[in-house]
Amino acid sequence: MTRLNAMTTSLAGAPPHTRDRFLDLIRTLAVVGVVVQHWTMPVLGYSDGTLATGNALATPGWWIATWLSQVMPLVFFAGGAANLISLHRARATGADTTTATRAWLAGRLRRLLLPVLPLLAVWLVVPTVLRDLGVPEQPVAIGGAIAAQLLWFLAVYLLAIVATPLMAAAHRRFGFAVVPALALVAVAVDVARFGGVPLVGYANAVFVWLAAAQLGFHYVDGALGRLSTCRSLAMSAAGFGATALLVAFGPYAQSMIGMPGAPVSNMSPPNVALVGLAVGQVGLVLAARPLLTRLAARRPVAAALSWAGPRFMSIYLWHMPALIVVAGVAVVALGYTTPQPGTLGWLAMVPVWLAATAAVLAVLVRVAGRFETEPSRTGQVRSGRTGSDAARPAATPALTALVAASLLGATGLLGLAARGFGNGPELWAAFVVVAYVLARPVVSVGQAATTSEPDTNPEQPDSQGAADQTSRSLAGVS
Repeated sequence: MTRLNAMTTSLAGAPPHTRDRFLDLIRTLAVVGVVVQHWTMPVLGYSDGTLATGNALATPGWWIATWLSQVMPLVFFAGGAANLISLHRARATGADTTTATRAWLAGRLRRLLLPVLPLLAVWLVVPTVLRDLGVPEQPVAIGGAIAAQLLWFLAVYLLAIVATPLMAAAHRRFGFAVVPALALVAVAVDVARFGGVPLVGYANAVFVWLAAAQLGFHYVDGALGRLSTCRSLAMSAAGFGATALLVAFGPYAQSMIGMPGAPVSNMSPPNVALVGLAVGQVGLVLAARPLLTRLAARRPVAAALSWAGPRFMSIYLWHMPALIVVAGVAVVALGYTTPQPGTLGWLAMVPVWLAATAAVLAVLVRVAGRFETEPSRTGQVRSGRTGSDAARPAATPALTALVAASLLGATGLLGLAARGFGNGPELWAAFVVVAYVLARPVVSVGQAATTSEPDTNPEQPDSQGAADQTSRSLAGVS
């Protein structure tokens, strides 16, 4: 409790553009890792109207790479830290706790959902256009599924945002006990899943990723930030060791990503092996923290972080459509076939493939990224009038509306991830749109002042926590 109070006081007096370079760089490396892995995994071929797909990481022995390349634990770790920092900053503005929390939640929901809207607008029509152009149904269906499948992360992250005030309260009261408690719940879910109730396993999409986010809370309050290199490495060894024991003696897969044809996936649904992986990965990056912080302070790296940070959502949402464009032209239109993974031909192909896909992504982010980089921060709703009444103060939506927005948004995103854009996406897309509308400010006639909300991007960490002096000079990381 003392650490969190000290952290809140520190945040309240911190400079407005304070940055945590370590969290900035971890988030950047994680997003880049997601993108590069997704672009290099596909093994593709096309013949007689049928697109053949495979996974390069299914190559014998390559599963070990996924213990580092599966970076979602780090994404939720950094996201949990960012959420707690910004929540405390919002509560330190002087408003009462309930009002500040509602304003914080409304801002987070809007900024998470807004960048999704252009993706929906494009992909609601793309499958129809491709069919009209004569593209066979099977590759169209695969493209529609791939473009939507990663929306699962936004659904779970949205729920993690909504849970942040409750998890922060649990953190204040119970401290580190919350992490093993969540892990034990995840174990119970796995027992039921592998004991004959497989659908219950999807509950771990909440418990597993909340455990990873809770580790971020302990970084913010300084408990993990104060660990020495040796203790960080011991934490990493314990996490990876626990994961290895679960894989060796439990019903868990060796690969930390889903593999085609595998009887068990550690990711879909998540299982407790990912909690061990999260502890291992977090310990590893904490051990490298001094080096990573110095690296992030270098001018070229700082410039790259400053550019990428406000666009992370757009990069994540559009990197698979970029892959679809390149694969559509190269494989479907021109008949290119991916070489056998691991061969010289494959190794020579990968840099060219990555460069082509990155070029397409750059164009897509330039167009769609404005929905993320230029959100309205005024808290006001234009009324269509002129003069002094042109803009009325906007009120934060009621808590019931925000809860409804969260549930609708998560349902819509999960529906799209499960069914894709080529199989009746309209209802799920409508859920997402309605969720965004519910989270928008509403005109409050006669209200004296606009409700303020924290001036941070949904993914922006703004302080290093009580254990360290706040770092400066980076203006934006998502």
